[in-house]
This record gives sequence, structure tokens and C-alpha cells, in this order.
Amino acid sequence: MGQAALSIDGVLEAAVYADDLDAAAGFYGGLLGLKEILRHPLRHVFFRCGGTIVLVFRAERSRIAPSGNALPVPPHGAEGPGHICFSVPGPSLDAWAERLSRAGVAIEADFRWPNGARSIYVRDPAGNSVEFAEPKLWRQAG
Repeated sequence: MGQAALSIDGVLEAAVYADDLDAAAGFYGGLLGLKEILRHPLRHVFFRCGGTIVLVFRAERSRIAPSGNALPVPPHGAEGPGHICFSVPGPSLDAWAERLSRAGVAIEADFRWPNGARSIYVRDPAGNSVEFAEPKLWRQAG
């Protein structure tokens, strides 16, 4: 098997967990402006973010094994707050900080990494850590 067959091109989806899907939809869809693409009212709400999908699951519902004609996705779920980071052009970080603050979302941290990249951290309604970072944060790593 050649190297090309073993390549990974990026992250296709990222998941966080929340008990209140309506509050999550208000944050990710309403405040952040991500397009909601799929919702199951008791289990999940999914959003498109560029070439990535942001999955928000109710953990206890995603731990139930599929049955019958359901898709054979293995059960999963996390305890406690997770983390997601959105790639944001540096010049728009101030506008994001202002939008979040005006919506009553506290900025937990706003700083520059040793390589000069800036990150802003907030919490979603479920307590997940949500970061907005310049893409250059990881450009020189690895």
C-alpha cells in the first residue's frame, strides 16, 4: 500500500456535547452563523462550517447502540466540557470579540501565542471551550 493511500487530508467533522440542543443551536447557528444542516430533536444538531461539519450531540443519547434499520454508528459520548477551535482571519478577531461580548458571552482569554497567532476563548451554553484562532497558530508546528 503506497503512502498516498494512507494520507489524511484534514478534519471532516468535530463533535461537542450539550444537554440543551436548542441553546446549542442558538449559539452555533444564531450567534456564530453556522448553517444548521440536520437535527434530531432528542439526539443531535449538526452545522456546516466551511469544509467541516460541527456535530453537537446529547451525550446520553449518542451512547445508545443503534438498533433495527438505524445506521451502524458505534455509540460514543464525552463527559465534561470539550473543546473546538474555529479558524478566523486575524483582522476579524476584534469583531468576533465584540459580537460575542455584546451577546453576553464572556471572553475567558484573549492572547497571542509565542508564534504571534492570536486566540480568543469563550464558553458555549453547555460549557464547552470554544476558541477562535488565527490559522497561523498551527502553520509552523510539526
